[in-house]
Amino acid sequence: MNEVFRFGLAGILNAAFGYSVFALLILSGAWAGAALVIGTCAGVLFNMQTSRRLVFRIRGDAGRFIAVQAALLMLNWAALRALNAIHLGDLVAQAILILPVAALSYVMQKRLVFRGRDDPS
Repeated sequence: MNEVFRFGLAGILNAAFGYSVFALLILSGAWAGAALVIGTCAGVLFNMQTSRRLVFRIRGDAGRFIAVQAALLMLNWAALRALNAIHLGDLVAQAILILPVAALSYVMQKRLVFRGRDDPS
């Protein structure tokens, strides 16, 4: 199974995990903002493990991983606001951004976080 395909599968798994944490907190009566922050933090930690073990199959640098995630979040936010400025709603705008942000995430992780051998599979 190639690395890009594994990255896509890990992305689905990561999204399900992050959303599950968020949903469980909301159903427990947590404030949405707190649930979002906790779910995102848990998701980033989980994502580091799936990226390391399932996708790139090398250790990687946790500090760089967090920095990449923060940079992607800021870029995503800026792009979302830019699309809002041309009168696209949040749901449509984020739907447009999902694939470009995911592709950028793969490239940044590959080059900055999980540098090392290329996986021949």
